[in-house]
Amino acid sequence: MDTQPKINLASLSALEIIQMAKEHVSFDDTEIAFATRSDFDLKKMNLLFWTMNKPTLVDSGSPLLKLAFKIRLPFVKPVVKNTLFEHFCGGETIEDSERTVIQLTQAGIGTILDYSVEGEKSAKGFEKTKNEIIRTIERAKGDATIPFCVFKVTGIGHSKILEKVQANETLNAEEQEGWANLNQRINEICETAHRNKVRIFIDGEETWFQDTIDNLTYQMMEKYNKEEPLIYNTYQMYTVDRLDKLKLAYQNAVEKGYYVGAKIVRGAYMEKERKRAEEKDYPDPIQPNKLSTDRDFDAAMEFCVENRERIALCAGTHNELSCYSLVVLLDAHNIKKDDRNFYFAQLYGMSDNMSNNLAAAGYNVAKYVPYGAVKDVMPYLMRRADENTSIAGQTSREYLLIQKEIERRKQVRGFKS
Repeated sequence: MDTQPKINLASLSALEIIQMAKEHVSFDDTEIAFATRSDFDLKKMNLLFWTMNKPTLVDSGSPLLKLAFKIRLPFVKPVVKNTLFEHFCGGETIEDSERTVIQLTQAGIGTILDYSVEGEKSAKGFEKTKNEIIRTIERAKGDATIPFCVFKVTGIGHSKILEKVQANETLNAEEQEGWANLNQRINEICETAHRNKVRIFIDGEETWFQDTIDNLTYQMMEKYNKEEPLIYNTYQMYTVDRLDKLKLAYQNAVEKGYYVGAKIVRGAYMEKERKRAEEKDYPDPIQPNKLSTDRDFDAAMEFCVENRERIALCAGTHNELSCYSLVVLLDAHNIKKDDRNFYFAQLYGMSDNMSNNLAAAGYNVAKYVPYGAVKDVMPYLMRRADENTSIAGQTSREYLLIQKEIERRKQVRGFKS
């Protein structure tokens, strides 16, 4: 552990952080950002983000798409597959996603295979999902282009059981069996990751059963992270307690002699969390404002960097200042850009200006690449459309960057319009 902090992000202004980081990388270079995209690709992206830049279209289009799939209109699958699906997903299967893996590899970016089907909540469905997750691990074995795999605990077990365990409620016989099966599935996934030396993220979920997920994850860390960080927990920093829980996880790892894998994100369930807290009359678990979330996100990155002898960090963020901040931290602590215990991660189809420029500068970058049958990943696609519309400036930023690159190509060599 560093005896003295090398830098204090909180003491620096955003402008100072950006100026320091730009000695190493800049997110303004659209030529690098879209180097793997043809003119035709850019035209399609331009149309897609123009559409998502219209909240009214997204708000009205989402329910219409759901209805179209429900009544099985023949045209809906090809339309979605060639627009939203093509942009935000790798393919319908692992094999179908290979083209995306190659494309990302050409830009120096790793792939995180993400089976994004929100399947049937049954023992059969949970087993199918578990087996598919294991297939992603087997595909990633020995392949540096796929540095991580990922899964959600609710994809392999009932959330109600997780919730009852967290609330210390008694499980009936059927629930006890479901709980035992869930534990077995998690162990089987993590044991496979350990045996194949593949790092795997366990995604963050809702606070009313996140403690249960934490406990399961730490059991797996204690069992399989003795020699290196293979199992990663996810810390959603928009909750008020996650920074303290990260620090506690570190203390426990030091005492018990294992490594912590920490994926730091801002969070994904704010509206649902606040609504439930209000309905059930308990304290809102979400930070009071974005500034508090940003503060804890930066503090979590600093903590991981300062305690890097026991923690591996993946910063999952589309926030440019956060990425610049991690660049500054790595430089201040003399950490090599390609140290495999430090990664940047973004979603496929978003923030290429950050991912591609970081990779071109020599940093470790990976993209979440969802895959699954088109109709089965519709909930994921709708969240991406809603997210790009609701995050302040997200769609406008993507759209403007695409426009900037189109204009640059016109001036340099002509653009095939």
